[in-house]
Amino acid sequence: MLRAFKLYTGPDNASHVLEGTIDEKDRTDVVAIHFKETPAHSSYDWHPDPEPQFVITLSGTLEFATPDGETFILRPGDVLVAIDHIGKGHKWRLIDDQPWRRAYVVLKPGAKGSFVAKGGS
Repeated sequence: MLRAFKLYTGPDNASHVLEGTIDEKDRTDVVAIHFKETPAHSSYDWHPDPEPQFVITLSGTLEFATPDGETFILRPGDVLVAIDHIGKGHKWRLIDDQPWRRAYVVLKPGAKGSFVAKGGS
Protein backbone atom coordinates (compact mmCIF):
# COMPACT_ATOMS: atom_id res chain seq x y z
CA MET A 1 0.00 0.00 0.00
CA LEU A 2 1.13 3.52 -0.76
CA ARG A 3 1.29 5.71 2.34
CA ALA A 4 -0.58 8.98 1.82
CA PHE A 5 -1.62 12.16 3.56
CA LYS A 6 -4.60 14.29 2.61
CA LEU A 7 -4.41 18.04 3.17
CA TYR A 8 -7.92 19.47 2.95
CA THR A 9 -9.87 22.58 3.89
CA GLY A 10 -12.30 21.93 6.74
CA PRO A 11 -15.61 23.67 7.50
CA ASP A 12 -13.59 26.20 9.53
CA ASN A 13 -11.76 27.24 6.30
CA ALA A 14 -8.48 25.98 7.81
CA SER A 15 -6.22 23.22 6.49
CA HIS A 16 -6.28 19.83 8.19
CA VAL A 17 -4.56 16.51 7.56
CA LEU A 18 -5.62 12.87 7.42
CA GLU A 19 -3.25 9.91 7.22
CA GLY A 20 -4.10 6.95 5.02
CA THR A 21 -3.26 5.16 1.81
CA ILE A 22 -3.92 5.36 -1.91
CA ASP A 23 -6.33 2.76 -3.30
CA GLU A 24 -4.15 1.06 -5.90
CA LYS A 25 -7.18 -0.27 -7.81
CA ASP A 26 -8.66 3.17 -8.47
CA ARG A 27 -7.98 5.13 -11.62
CA THR A 28 -7.92 8.91 -11.23
CA ASP A 29 -8.55 11.38 -14.03
CA VAL A 30 -5.69 13.85 -14.34
CA VAL A 31 -4.92 16.79 -16.61
CA ALA A 32 -1.18 17.41 -16.21
CA ILE A 33 2.03 16.33 -14.57
CA HIS A 34 5.09 18.44 -13.82
CA PHE A 35 8.24 18.05 -11.77
CA LYS A 36 10.09 20.30 -9.36
CA GLU A 37 13.28 20.24 -7.30
CA THR A 38 13.91 22.39 -4.21
CA PRO A 39 17.36 22.54 -2.55
CA ALA A 40 18.05 20.75 0.75
CA HIS A 41 17.23 22.67 3.95
CA SER A 42 14.58 24.80 2.20
CA SER A 43 11.22 25.77 3.64
CA TYR A 44 8.05 27.42 2.40
CA ASP A 45 5.80 29.53 4.62
CA TRP A 46 1.98 29.46 4.71
CA HIS A 47 0.32 28.83 1.36
CA PRO A 48 -2.74 26.99 0.01
CA ASP A 49 -2.47 24.60 -2.90
CA PRO A 50 -3.19 26.20 -6.28
CA GLU A 51 -5.36 23.30 -7.47
CA PRO A 52 -6.29 19.75 -6.43
CA GLN A 53 -3.26 17.54 -7.01
CA PHE A 54 -1.19 14.56 -5.99
CA VAL A 55 2.33 15.47 -4.88
CA ILE A 56 4.56 12.40 -5.10
CA THR A 57 7.84 12.71 -3.20
CA LEU A 58 10.81 11.21 -5.04
CA SER A 59 13.54 12.40 -2.63
CA GLY A 60 13.75 14.51 0.51
CA THR A 61 12.04 14.27 3.89
CA LEU A 62 9.73 17.09 4.96
CA GLU A 63 7.74 18.23 7.94
CA PHE A 64 4.38 19.77 7.07
CA ALA A 65 2.29 21.87 9.48
CA THR A 66 -1.26 23.22 9.49
CA PRO A 67 -2.41 26.43 11.24
CA ASP A 68 -3.88 24.53 14.21
CA GLY A 69 -0.56 22.76 14.93
CA GLU A 70 -1.10 19.42 13.18
CA THR A 71 2.19 18.09 11.78
CA PHE A 72 3.26 15.12 9.71
CA ILE A 73 6.42 13.81 8.04
CA LEU A 74 6.44 13.19 4.28
CA ARG A 75 9.08 10.73 3.02
CA PRO A 76 10.20 9.48 -0.40
CA GLY A 77 7.47 7.32 -1.90
CA ASP A 78 4.68 9.06 0.05
CA VAL A 79 1.76 10.65 -1.77
CA LEU A 80 0.30 13.97 -0.66
CA VAL A 81 -3.30 14.50 -1.76
CA ALA A 82 -3.39 18.29 -1.72
CA ILE A 83 -6.85 19.84 -1.79
CA ASP A 84 -6.48 22.66 0.73
CA HIS A 85 -6.82 25.51 -1.76
CA ILE A 86 -8.87 27.84 0.47
CA GLY A 87 -7.59 29.82 3.45
CA LYS A 88 -4.11 30.07 4.96
CA GLY A 89 -3.05 26.63 3.79
CA HIS A 90 -0.01 24.83 5.19
CA LYS A 91 3.76 25.21 5.45
CA TRP A 92 6.67 22.82 5.07
CA ARG A 93 10.40 22.48 5.70
CA LEU A 94 12.98 19.96 4.55
CA ILE A 95 14.42 18.07 7.52
CA ASP A 96 17.17 16.02 5.87
CA ASP A 97 20.17 16.74 3.64
CA GLN A 98 18.43 15.87 0.37
CA PRO A 99 16.71 18.14 -2.14
CA TRP A 100 12.95 17.74 -2.43
CA ARG A 101 12.28 16.17 -5.80
CA ARG A 102 8.63 15.65 -6.55
CA ALA A 103 6.02 15.09 -9.21
CA TYR A 104 2.85 17.19 -9.21
CA VAL A 105 -0.08 15.35 -10.77
CA VAL A 106 -2.94 17.79 -11.32
CA LEU A 107 -6.37 16.21 -10.86
CA LYS A 108 -9.17 16.76 -13.32
CA PRO A 109 -11.90 18.95 -11.76
CA GLY A 110 -14.30 16.70 -9.86
CA ALA A 111 -11.97 13.68 -9.98
CA LYS A 112 -11.88 11.52 -6.90
CA GLY A 113 -8.46 11.30 -5.31
CA SER A 114 -8.28 7.56 -4.46
CA PHE A 115 -7.42 8.41 -0.83
CA VAL A 116 -8.48 5.97 1.91
CA ALA A 117 -8.25 7.40 5.43
CA LYS A 118 -6.58 5.35 8.16
CA GLY A 119 -9.28 3.74 10.28
CA GLY A 120 -11.87 4.42 7.57
CA SER A 121 -12.69 7.98 8.68
